[in-house]
Amino acid sequence: MLIKSQVKYIQSLSHKKLRDSEGVFVAEGPKLINELLSARLPLQQLYAVKEWIDGQDKNIATTVTEVSASELERISLLQTPNQVLGIFKKPAFTASKPERNTLSLMLDTIQDPGNMGTIIRCADWFGISQVFCSADCADAYNPKVVQASMGSIARVQVQYGSLTGWLKQAPGLPTYAAVLNGTDLRSLPPVKEGIIIIGNESKGISEDLLALSSNRITIPRLGKAESLNAAVATGIILSHITSL
Repeated sequence: MLIKSQVKYIQSLSHKKLRDSEGVFVAEGPKLINELLSARLPLQQLYAVKEWIDGQDKNIATTVTEVSASELERISLLQTPNQVLGIFKKPAFTASKPERNTLSLMLDTIQDPGNMGTIIRCADWFGISQVFCSADCADAYNPKVVQASMGSIARVQVQYGSLTGWLKQAPGLPTYAAVLNGTDLRSLPPVKEGIIIIGNESKGISEDLLALSSNRITIPRLGKAESLNAAVATGIILSHITSL
């Protein structure tokens, strides 16, 4: 049975300030939990209903606090609780600036948590290990971002800071800014090194970043939609730019 202080602590992790101070985040649902456990992300605590516990091996089952469906509903940060909730330590990464001989993503004011999580998942799919975010991007450990990333948050290094500062630390590294009036993406050869910049869902990329970008690229539009969802655009660009 959960005590009041446990419930209060878990609920408090819906706030970024508490997640940052504790160095942890919340993940929920069997698929996501299993992904994070497989990635060997340090686990602080698991809370699960008996149905989920009975399906696990003994090593995992002994580390779980069994809760009732109603208790899980009390601590869940989702609208629809799903069998298991875990509190994990945030992964520790070491790289602090864009690296040579690899591709990285740079996100300018991506504020929708679903978009942020999906972009992290796309990065993982296409082998991108670094994602640099402006300070006003959605928090990578927001519960909605974690859910949308489907475990990729354990493998992709997400950092927050000054995007112009990072670009200035990487002189000569090619940059590819996604805009509406750039070079047709289809005309580019596969890229092995550089930074792909994705802008805000409605405002695009800031002028400061565009001024530091060496290439402006565009996904050609055949229909009449005004723009593409930021996560969809990221997936299309990575699919082309990383192709062999």
